[in-house]
Amino acid sequence: MAARGFLQIARGRRIELNGVEWTIEDVQGQFGRLILVDADGRAETRSFRWLINHADLRLLPTVEEPRRPSPVRVQPKTVADLTDDQLERARLRAAHVLEAETGFREGHPARALPGEPRPAYDPDRTTLTQRRYAKAAETRAMHGPEAVRLGLHHLSYRTLERLSALSGDSLLLACADGRWTRRLSGHRSVTEEVREAIFAVKAECGDRARLGLAARHRLLHQYMRERFPAFPTKKIPSRWTLGTVWKEWFGSDGAQPRYRRTAQAAAEAGVSGRVVVHRPGQVLVLDSTPMPVKLRETVFGDAVTSTLTLALDLYTHGLPAFRLMLQSDTSVDIAMLLRDVMLPLPMRDGWGDDMEWPYAGVPADVIAEFAGHRVAALPFFAPETVTTDHGGPYKNHDLVEAEREIGCRILPARVLRQTDKFAVERQFLTIQTMLFEHLLGFTGGNVADRGADPERDASLTLAQAEHIIATWIVQIWQNRKLGEYAPSWAPGEDHSPNTLFAAAMEQGGFDLDFPEPSIYYKVLRKHHVKIHPRRGVKILGLWYHHPILDEPRFLHPSARGGRHAGKWVIRSDRRDRRQVFFQDPADHETWHILRWRGLPPEGEIPAFSDKTADALLTHVKANNIRIRSETELMESLMEILGSVTPVDQWPSQAKKKAGKKQRIAQAREITRAQAAAADRPAEPTPADESAPAELPAAWAEHARTIDRAVDTDRRRRREEALSDTRPVAPPTLHEALSRRPMFQLPPREASESDSTGPEGDE
Repeated sequence: MAARGFLQIARGRRIELNGVEWTIEDVQGQFGRLILVDADGRAETRSFRWLINHADLRLLPTVEEPRRPSPVRVQPKTVADLTDDQLERARLRAAHVLEAETGFREGHPARALPGEPRPAYDPDRTTLTQRRYAKAAETRAMHGPEAVRLGLHHLSYRTLERLSALSGDSLLLACADGRWTRRLSGHRSVTEEVREAIFAVKAECGDRARLGLAARHRLLHQYMRERFPAFPTKKIPSRWTLGTVWKEWFGSDGAQPRYRRTAQAAAEAGVSGRVVVHRPGQVLVLDSTPMPVKLRETVFGDAVTSTLTLALDLYTHGLPAFRLMLQSDTSVDIAMLLRDVMLPLPMRDGWGDDMEWPYAGVPADVIAEFAGHRVAALPFFAPETVTTDHGGPYKNHDLVEAEREIGCRILPARVLRQTDKFAVERQFLTIQTMLFEHLLGFTGGNVADRGADPERDASLTLAQAEHIIATWIVQIWQNRKLGEYAPSWAPGEDHSPNTLFAAAMEQGGFDLDFPEPSIYYKVLRKHHVKIHPRRGVKILGLWYHHPILDEPRFLHPSARGGRHAGKWVIRSDRRDRRQVFFQDPADHETWHILRWRGLPPEGEIPAFSDKTADALLTHVKANNIRIRSETELMESLMEILGSVTPVDQWPSQAKKKAGKKQRIAQAREITRAQAAAADRPAEPTPADESAPAELPAAWAEHARTIDRAVDTDRRRRREEALSDTRPVAPPTLHEALSRRPMFQLPPREASESDSTGPEGDE
């Protein structure tokens, strides 16, 4: 047989005997025989001995013989594949093996347990063979359930001899039951027809609403009945088998159908890949949430809820900027937040040297020389890509235009998919547990977690809370150890946001480029308008003017072409509508402040936003007021602003009598004006030196105006009430008729003297 090669006796094998071709139809190994079938269908039974010793035996090549499927390769088993109970049982079995080999259950005399070695396993008195026979006898005499539980009822001398060559984890795996870690063999009831039906049901469920397991199982039966009528119904997998197969093939079915379809569409479009971030500023994630701490507004002292907006750098997981506002965030606030990311943070009062710029790549003195002030230990950079959700402020076209002006690429997250910006979503909860829970006025995650009276406990103002958050970010957040967010290139090292930023500076350098102060104006909302020769420009219903607009160069249309040909560009800040900003066409670094024509020549009125301006114009339109001058418009605005503090609600008593909603709205107006003034460049341009101060004590002056009006009106009424000359009541009709006859004409002299009196009639 050596010359003829190795004979594989298997079903379907073709051989030639004495020139006749035969095929092995069946192999009966238990009887040592096989069944041969020739081309005519004649069958013969022969033994293995007869076939092997046949003198004229020749193996024929198989024609289109299907290849035998290769066995499924799996990774080697490890101890981690065992459960805690299985691992404990394997260790008990291994202890018996080690005791038979060494006399000690731990395998070494240095780790001997109390009472070891036992007399039957003492290595000084017994041989290895004696110990193995003793262990086999001990397991046979062991109580039945206990031996079965430990798997020792089949522990024989030969088994101990075979296990003696193993140690460590190999011994534990050998002592473990092979059925615990056997390879998955699939489900025998899932045939090719059933497999086709399951995938058909899966495709059908993709476009339908969410279906339960029972509904999917009925669809499976329907498909099998219509497509495979001859398939036995009893062989269709049960509902529980379908659920198991569904989970193995398609994973968990926890996703909602709407989001599953969008994810599938993204995968088909080729945009489902992960974004690899490898430098600071490559991806900046923005999000806003109500701050879970009640604050005190500084006008009336009421407890209010503020909005916290964070900017998170995905590479370092640092917080380069944040905004805290009493009202909901607007597109202007988000634009200013992006500007803050690009600017170095100045050192504040109470901050020590340990909070100053610490990065060795660029010394702190160099940064301070460029910035004009000492810089805190917070990275700043120009963001490349901004990821936001689909909230109103983030989709505002003014913010999109501001992001283009800065040079950012916009990468919006999918609708209602928090996983696209999970990093910043998780940081809100982290900040809550690390900081907000320790502040007075904390409201908790929901209404059920709220304290007895968080508004009473509120003690921090908006400025104080902003200072606390800034200090906490610079001193704690930027130095906290990163866990799962550690970089992939340093898996065994400890890193913080500051160390990651320093490492990025070492790898790619640092771009010391500060944005120009005029970036504040460039990110504001643009208006394309024409300049009126005498009135100025009209922005959203209000007229603004500056003496420079009276120059001859502005009496003609702009030289701008294109879509807005002949118009000038005016920038407005929706947080403070008292002025707009105009860029000088001759000097692009000069910006002129155009004041509202309704402002008095001296002093200021309280700040008002676009919401108040809209209410003003609506009030004027509703009352059919014809505006002949800006003074009338000024009176209407003062009426709206004064409605929150009428005569019977003086500023000294406003906290007790005025409605909280009105007080909060008034406080928001002032806070937004303060934020707008803080965002503007600190040093005014030479063309604006004649302009009044940006943020005087406007509301105090307004309150004094109301007090003076109230005092004047009360003084007038008091003087009329205490006057000596009492008013004379007019005569009745009877008295007037009885003084003279109705048809008698008065004398000529009397008629001339009494024609203008109360009794003069014609």
